[in-house]
Amino acid sequence: MWYSQPPVEYIEPVFRPPSEADSLILQVTNGCSWNRCNFCDMYTDDHKRFRPKAEDEVMAEIVRCGQQLPQVQRVFLADGDAMALSVRRLKAILQAIREHMPSVRRVSAYCLPSNLKRKSVEELSELRELGLTLIYMGAESGSNTVLSAFDKGETFDTTAEALLKAGEAGIKRSVMLINGGGGKRFSEEHARESARLVNLVQPEYLATLVLFFRRGTDKKVLAGYDGDFQPLNGLELFQEMRMLIEATELKQSIFRSDHVSNSLVLKGTLGRDKARMLAEIDQAIEYASQHEIPLYRQEGF
Repeated sequence: MWYSQPPVEYIEPVFRPPSEADSLILQVTNGCSWNRCNFCDMYTDDHKRFRPKAEDEVMAEIVRCGQQLPQVQRVFLADGDAMALSVRRLKAILQAIREHMPSVRRVSAYCLPSNLKRKSVEELSELRELGLTLIYMGAESGSNTVLSAFDKGETFDTTAEALLKAGEAGIKRSVMLINGGGGKRFSEEHARESARLVNLVQPEYLATLVLFFRRGTDKKVLAGYDGDFQPLNGLELFQEMRMLIEATELKQSIFRSDHVSNSLVLKGTLGRDKARMLAEIDQAIEYASQHEIPLYRQEGF
């Protein structure tokens, strides 16, 4: 069937979590409202400067999606900062999805901790009732040292507060941590404080990716550490991962370390599978101690 107008018009590039591969990506904002994290270049091009997409455009796209894509069951609200929108705007979007796309069973979005500062638990509960059931939060680290060096604009406390608030509202949380984020100097602090953060908030989902550099982000991270940053090698990344997993006290968090940047793929539920995952990490450490493990390179990604 030929359509005179595509259901969604994107301002590219558009990013989404790996687990949203089968979801409809509905772009309700462009870029990221913070956009200062020095390890990230996802939204640094001029045409990706943050702005909400016009409300009438979003509503028209939802109508077209309902007409042209009636089979869609999952929707991901892009770009990197959809939760920066007001509660009113988010409610209008969710209500329109419910009206025009009745087959949708889950709506999700990226979320910065600061996005939730002025949203109450009651307001978040309303959004959850309207279909927003999952947020993805790049916590990156529980270490205030690492967060400051990354220019994240958040602390252990602000990140924990936001995740606990979302959890209280019944919204599931998927938390991302960056393996190697503290370099050699702060590796142990990074691992242990990150474990302390997730132990406190008990996220439904937890994932890691490895710190990688492109388009000059290595120089920015180096500057964030006052010029004293040494990236971890393959063996050290495995050792840091072991410290993190060993320090977790999670009840029922689905864990994934399967991003393209990860040399070691780990999957399981913490804490049920903690012993098994530690054994797999130990095998990787033993192998890496005798072989050189190539670090992930961003070229061609």
